[in-house]
Amino acid sequence: MTADLPGNANIVIIGGGVIGCSIAYHLGQLGAPDVLLVERKKLTSGTTWHSAAQVRQLRSTRTMTEIIRYSTELYARLEAETGQATGWTPSGSLSIATNPDRLTHIRRQAGLARCYGVDVHEVGPDEIKSLWPLINMSDIVGGIYCPTDGRANPSDLCAALVKGARANGVKIIEDCAVSGFDVSDGSVKSVATPMGRIKCRTAVLAAGLWSRDIGAMAGINVPVYACEHFYLLTKPMDGIAGHLPTLGDHDGHLYLRDEVGGLLAGCFEPKGKPVSVENLPKDFEFDLLDEDWDHFEPMMLNAMHRIPALEVAEARMLLNGPESFTPDGHPIVGQASGVDGFYLACGLNSAGVACGGGIGRAIAEWIVAGEAPMDLLDVDPSRFHAVENHLPGLDARVGEVLGLHYAIAYPGREHETARNLCCSLLHDRFSSRGARFGQRYGAERPLYLDPRSHSNTALTFDRPAWFDQVQRECDAARSAVAIFDQSLFGKFLIEGKDAEAVLQRACANDMSRAPGRIIYTSMLNTRGGIESDLTAMRVTESSYLFYTGALSASRDSAQIRRHIKPHEHVTITNVTDDYAVLGVMGPNARQLLAKVTDADLSNDAFPYFTHSQIEIAGRSVRAARLSYIGELGWELSPSTEDTPYVIDALLDAGAGFGVRLAGAYAMNAMRIEKSYLSLGHDIGPDTTPLEAGLGFAVKLKSDLDFTGRAALEATEKEGLPRRLVTLILEDPDIYPFGDEPIMAGSELIGQTSSAAFGHTIGKPVALGLIRLEPGQSASDLEALSCTIDVGGRPSPARASLSCPFVPKGVRVHGHYASAAGAA
Repeated sequence: MTADLPGNANIVIIGGGVIGCSIAYHLGQLGAPDVLLVERKKLTSGTTWHSAAQVRQLRSTRTMTEIIRYSTELYARLEAETGQATGWTPSGSLSIATNPDRLTHIRRQAGLARCYGVDVHEVGPDEIKSLWPLINMSDIVGGIYCPTDGRANPSDLCAALVKGARANGVKIIEDCAVSGFDVSDGSVKSVATPMGRIKCRTAVLAAGLWSRDIGAMAGINVPVYACEHFYLLTKPMDGIAGHLPTLGDHDGHLYLRDEVGGLLAGCFEPKGKPVSVENLPKDFEFDLLDEDWDHFEPMMLNAMHRIPALEVAEARMLLNGPESFTPDGHPIVGQASGVDGFYLACGLNSAGVACGGGIGRAIAEWIVAGEAPMDLLDVDPSRFHAVENHLPGLDARVGEVLGLHYAIAYPGREHETARNLCCSLLHDRFSSRGARFGQRYGAERPLYLDPRSHSNTALTFDRPAWFDQVQRECDAARSAVAIFDQSLFGKFLIEGKDAEAVLQRACANDMSRAPGRIIYTSMLNTRGGIESDLTAMRVTESSYLFYTGALSASRDSAQIRRHIKPHEHVTITNVTDDYAVLGVMGPNARQLLAKVTDADLSNDAFPYFTHSQIEIAGRSVRAARLSYIGELGWELSPSTEDTPYVIDALLDAGAGFGVRLAGAYAMNAMRIEKSYLSLGHDIGPDTTPLEAGLGFAVKLKSDLDFTGRAALEATEKEGLPRRLVTLILEDPDIYPFGDEPIMAGSELIGQTSSAAFGHTIGKPVALGLIRLEPGQSASDLEALSCTIDVGGRPSPARASLSCPFVPKGVRVHGHYASAAGAA
């Protein structure tokens, strides 16, 4: 497939593995003009060609489940559509458990799969043995069977995708490496190759192992790094007849399946072997790495335990090929931060074929429509800080990531490698008091505090080891005062005489409030879905200070920038690192602050959702009257240089008011008790403000236009398809944490989005979306009795449109509470 390189293209796809070929196919299907795919060597020659090419829909996140479900649908029809064989074999998958926690894990995956229409069911010993006659059943406690899973021949699959792409005008050029980009005025202008330069409007990086280096040519962080991946192929064996479901023995770190009359036994061993791309030959093409039988031996013993017939099987080869992994084990999919028109689809963590169909469609539809077609926040490129792209950290992390590929998805799991890359200015104050930290956006954040040096930190699906510590933090915040480190908030300043006009188009809420007021708002897509969840402080008539999630500052500011017209005067400055944020929350918050400031903090002088500069310990601090836990509170933003003085003043003055430092786990539990929502969990691009009960923060009663308005008006006319509710579970000894099916009898009616134990109410509490039937209104869900499937354990629950806990003196507005009346 060589041809003269065109000097112009609308869209340039970089990489001819399964992801690039799928993007090309789907762009062709959508009729996108002038699409060009360039591949450094031959199609599939990097990682795709040696893929085991399994497609398993049982996953632990909504995004991955949806992506892979579509892949199975595409691969099932692609051969008939194109006339090109794909090797698609819908032989199903069988996931087994050898301990109760693994059984809970795969039951949770099955419950999530059912929420998206995937056919799965639990199987007992007899059915397991009938599906896999050679299996050793001695330690198996249960299993899940998914009949619609399968596998493909990766090279044939790509040939079919390419045939479909070329039939719709996509041009493909092999032996054409990318050597650079022209990026100017914040967008990609051209792609450089040794064969010439290609002017373009859009570039898509799907270059697998080489994505990090190629992204760097455009100034884009792409934290992917290779690990060695092993699977054993045997010669034909007795007892292998026809196709078997892919067997997932994940407690043994294994996947197994039939292969040409023998077996394929692959692994994700507990500690992977990183391999630097710089150490691969420059002409690496259809190549493999050296066999390493010593490294594979423990996995081989596990495989022989599960399939005793392997003890006498003859090995054909031990395949060792490089695969690219990311710091968190999730793909990188979406528009790159800081460069418009540049998309990433890489870091597939050994799931390229499984994800290929879904990611190809998502990227293609995003390019054509100008916005993501589904909620892809889990895999958004902006979730990584630049510090996570450094080679030493990647080399340390990816071996752990590979080893966790089949790990049980316990709540509270944190990576152990590549830590302390970035710490807030409050880190030492929390650490010295026993804080246990998690990592978010490359930075350490306190999860809970436990001064005991040898306390239990074992992970479980039951009562967590940190339960009592979080209880104490919640008690302090509800009855006295707690201080939270919220410094990871993204912060950006918008200035200019046209700032209000731009924000009125970009934001769903009315941005014309007076200086000194705080505005809670979202930014929507054209479907009315919530792309961004923001708090804006109007500083002057021409400036706003925005606070957003840790991962969202660059993404949100880019979305606002796209609303600026050429003649408008607006600047956007990221000030995230200029300020810390201390959340001072609880009934005693005002008394504590009164000890360290002369500012008038009364309701009349400092009402809810206002902000002001105050002085603490002789330092100027922006104080915002709001609280994510529903109690009286302020968020204080001292400058970086003033932060140590401010936190020390608060701690010194706090002894008489019961002050306690608190972490993210306590805040999460309390915000769910108050029915406060979290982007990426309860709300996102597939959820509208009306579905989420956030209609009070949308300016539909005005005549101002904004992105998403038409979709919301249509929803108001047609009626809500679903509504977010709070769910109180009756059993105090069950521990949901989100993404559980909500059932009415045997009928699936919804899905939880986040959940925690409500320490204030003494019961588990969840948030979730429940489907509304035609003619139903949200009020019909009030006091609805339902059941939540928590890892295979049905737990009775009651739905409510209001929050289960309201502090004294607080008046409630839907799923948010105003503390204006708090004493």
